Amino acid sequence: MKKKQLKSVTVRVPGTTANCGSGFDTLGLALTVYNDVTLTRGDWVGARAAKSADRAGLGMADEAAALFFVRAGVEEFGFELAISGDVPMSRGLGSSVTLRAGVVAALNELSGARLTKDDLCILVTQLEGHPDNATPAVIGGFCVARCDPHTNELLGVLRKPIGRDLNFVVFSPLQELETKKARGILPKELPYFDAIKSVNSATYVVAAIVSGQYERLRDAVRDFLHEPYRLPLIPGAKPAIDAGVAAGALTGWLSGSGSSVLCVARPEVANKVGKAMAAAFAGHRVTGKVHLLRCDNTGLKVTRRRS
Repeated sequence: MKKKQLKSVTVRVPGTTANCGSGFDTLGLALTVYNDVTLTRGDWVGARAAKSADRAGLGMADEAAALFFVRAGVEEFGFELAISGDVPMSRGLGSSVTLRAGVVAALNELSGARLTKDDLCILVTQLEGHPDNATPAVIGGFCVARCDPHTNELLGVLRKPIGRDLNFVVFSPLQELETKKARGILPKELPYFDAIKSVNSATYVVAAIVSGQYERLRDAVRDFLHEPYRLPLIPGAKPAIDAGVAAGALTGWLSGSGSSVLCVARPEVANKVGKAMAAAFAGHRVTGKVHLLRCDNTGLKVTRRRS
């Protein structure tokens, strides 16, 4: 008997924090904040918006679909797109990757292409341009990814689950910060020894997390590649990280390209850390929201199928 064609699929995708300080375009971590992406099959070509999808989202969805159909080798079809959830837009928590990963994963289900999560990681990395958000959104956990230095194609990713003994305390200002703007401010050249100092920090952070020696994260994040240029764009961001650490956090960093900042803390001090971060931002007349999160170790998953 012929399998009945799916009409609609919903994929839940975790938000992410990229870079993890000095691991620029390399390190990423999935967080317990989510967007749901629903695709409903249509008899047209391209994406159409439900009420919850905007024009920018449609553009990303069309780009994701075009790449998926080519790479999966399946016949193109149209779909209606709907997005809901708690990942804020343009705050450095991976809102774009939740859309892109959700679209390709939903199309994978609707088309019956049967691409693996490894395949999806490659597709989403190509769409994002870097793997730090893409890989944890798809497979969850703390991810260290490597791309070909010439083609930028994903070559591999190593994943480490993180348990409930760490909280990730995020303060998201109401201020948006587009990744394009945050990348545009970065210098074209860096002092040689600044790069070395960042490599030293990034490798130490990886070793501390992979070994489970989380106390080693204290004072471990020292970035010279992007944070010195991006943090001044966000009033109160650097004082908020410092306040979180002073309140008991192990370390902190700018989440992605901002505007959110994140502190890593033990559960028993997480609330105190969040209040300290919020107070530091308030001192600069910046309002926003505190998220007390953990690491999502699952990555994206299909939550609903409708025939």
